[in-house]
Amino acid sequence: MMTVELLLNILSWALILLGSGLVLIGSFGFFRLPDFWSRLHAASVIDSGGMILIILGMCFQAGLSLITVKLLFIAIFLIITGPTATHAVANAALVSGLMINDRSSNNKIREEDLKIEKKE
Repeated sequence: MMTVELLLNILSWALILLGSGLVLIGSFGFFRLPDFWSRLHAASVIDSGGMILIILGMCFQAGLSLITVKLLFIAIFLIITGPTATHAVANAALVSGLMINDRSSNNKIREEDLKIEKKE
């Protein structure tokens, strides 16, 4: 019969391995993808998905302690700042006029869609 400790251990290692696999796949995708926009998406998946799963697995390993609280604060920080930083980088690339590579998408972004009026 399985004990609660064994179930928590299995769950925590499953989350850690799943998060590590997601980071590994995202890292390969980061170098394999053709343009900035696709790479930005891969980087955000690595940050948001993989690291959160790894931290949750570490929380189950630590049990109910101060370490778990600190890990949860780190996870909340990553959940808030990861998409915000990705949005800021994407917005800066869009303002600078960086276009989508033709190989990465069938959708064409028209020039007039990218024009942003400058403040005078």
